[in-house]
Amino acid sequence: MAKGHRSQIKRERNAIKDTRPSAKVSYARLSTTKAKIVLDTIRGKDVASAIGILAFTPRYGARVIEKVLKSAVANAENNNGLDAAKLYVDECFAGAGPTLKRVRPRAQGRAYRIEKRTSHITIILNER
Repeated sequence: MAKGHRSQIKRERNAIKDTRPSAKVSYARLSTTKAKIVLDTIRGKDVASAIGILAFTPRYGARVIEKVLKSAVANAENNNGLDAAKLYVDECFAGAGPTLKRVRPRAQGRAYRIEKRTSHITIILNER
């Protein structure tokens, strides 16, 4: 059983704030599977090498993730006062967003559904 009243449990859970700098893009027109391939290449790397990897990765997702990473670095410098040279990619993940459903005409009057998937991409940095 849980300890305490549910409002007390919620209060304790919400009191724990994550102070690591982060950035998030919502509703990116990119499927989560394609985003995860690019995110796996930069996980655990320092920021300078991660930006270099993304600059030379020939995928659409690399451009989107590069923008998010640069935004996270700017957040770390301006909001948290951290040095960009000491930062590394601590966590990065992509969650599924809403799917845009479209119809594609097919042979003999049939209609096939095309699912244009979106994702929410989050990058969390930390200092070494």
